[in-house]
Amino acid sequence: MEKLYNDVSYKCSKLVTTNYSTSFSLGVQLLHKDFRLPIHSIYGFVRFADEIVDTFHTSNKKELLQKFKEDTHSAIKDKISLNPILHSFQITINKYKIDIELIDTFLKSMEMDLAKTDHSKESYDTYILGSAEVVGLMCLKIFVEGNESEYQKLKNDAMKLGSAFQKINFLRDLKADYHTLGRAYFPNFELSKFNSKTKAEIEFDINKDFEAGYNGIKQLPKKARLGVYLAYIYYYALFKKIKNTSAENVMNTRIRVPDYKKYYLLITSLLKHRLNLI
Repeated sequence: MEKLYNDVSYKCSKLVTTNYSTSFSLGVQLLHKDFRLPIHSIYGFVRFADEIVDTFHTSNKKELLQKFKEDTHSAIKDKISLNPILHSFQITINKYKIDIELIDTFLKSMEMDLAKTDHSKESYDTYILGSAEVVGLMCLKIFVEGNESEYQKLKNDAMKLGSAFQKINFLRDLKADYHTLGRAYFPNFELSKFNSKTKAEIEFDINKDFEAGYNGIKQLPKKARLGVYLAYIYYYALFKKIKNTSAENVMNTRIRVPDYKKYYLLITSLLKHRLNLI
């Protein structure tokens, strides 16, 4: 019966992924089957924590997040949870020996969202580390399957790729973050002063992260490479679209890549993978 509960818990995490992100789900499907459910469990955990700080406005978010943190620690320590998302997460954490420090660093960034409405360069870097870079490291732990030397070799590039993805999210969601959630993530940011120069500076920073991230993708184990590459291609397509959009329109419109374009990128990524061009 324990196996049945484990299977049900992983399926719950997969359900979270497929309902919240079609693009991410497609990327996960291109990973080797050994990696799919563990990556779903990471996504489910991260998404639920993010939901607490972004969505549950009529609840006490601080108490909810603190309880979620305590339940996470208990699940990992006891190797069981009646919360299926946390149960599948703890299986992954314990199986791949993912450092609890990565999890606490992530949750620290979620705590910042409860009180922080704008950022200095220092707090911005801290937030990026927790909300994106350590998530990349959790995934990398799975992809290298316990090979510590490979993990150390790819660690910086994995962090940079996570950073690029998160910064693109910030650009895409400028309007919603600022007006709905009252947040400004970029350092010393003022929406009224956002212009083409400011946008170009942010894009230059993102491009550097992308270059490092792609370098890491090329060195990933083959079992992981295609799925991560597809995520990279999706985000790069979104990045190019944002770069070709005026600062004014970025402020007032949520830029997205249409579904037909996503499926085109999927097909071309598969072809490149089969021809060993990644």
